Amino acid sequence: MVKFEQEIEALIFASDQGIRIEEILYCLQAGFDTNIDEDQALKSIEKIQEKYLEKSFAIELVKLNNGYQFLTKKLYHPIISQLQLQRSKKKLSQAALETLAIIAYRQPVTKLEVEQIRGVNCDYSIQKLLDKELISIAGKADTVGRPILYATSSQFADYMGINNISELPAMAELSSAANTIGNEQE
Repeated sequence: MVKFEQEIEALIFASDQGIRIEEILYCLQAGFDTNIDEDQALKSIEKIQEKYLEKSFAIELVKLNNGYQFLTKKLYHPIISQLQLQRSKKKLSQAALETLAIIAYRQPVTKLEVEQIRGVNCDYSIQKLLDKELISIAGKADTVGRPILYATSSQFADYMGINNISELPAMAELSSAANTIGNEQE
């Protein structure tokens, strides 16, 4: 018999972002004052995942960024995209997306480096990305003035639907013939 299945399901449901197995174990051990085996917890998670595979559920339990969370099944993405369109005022501006892309591919990076690449001031974009918790302060550079270093956060991985930064497309994959000028033979 699988123990703590409902408690684990409740923890995952209540978490506003992916919850790691270590956090689940900590909560169970603190709540029940007993030692919970990780394999036992993982078996419970597997059982929950199987339960939500049934067609009667619109959600599924997914592992993203080394954490577990409930997400809408892909079948319902078109209708969910309508909701997203309705709430589009919360989406990122083009400037914020460009800033986020630079930080994601160059991290850790200073604001000055981002501004040199973009060619414009990035104060507002960086502040918005910090507010949305898509980036975080990764420390200070060992250069004159010790500028702040920025890197993507775990929230970024959730936002992008990836497990880690290595799943981002390579820069070469993003290049296309449409982005070139002239003939290659020139």
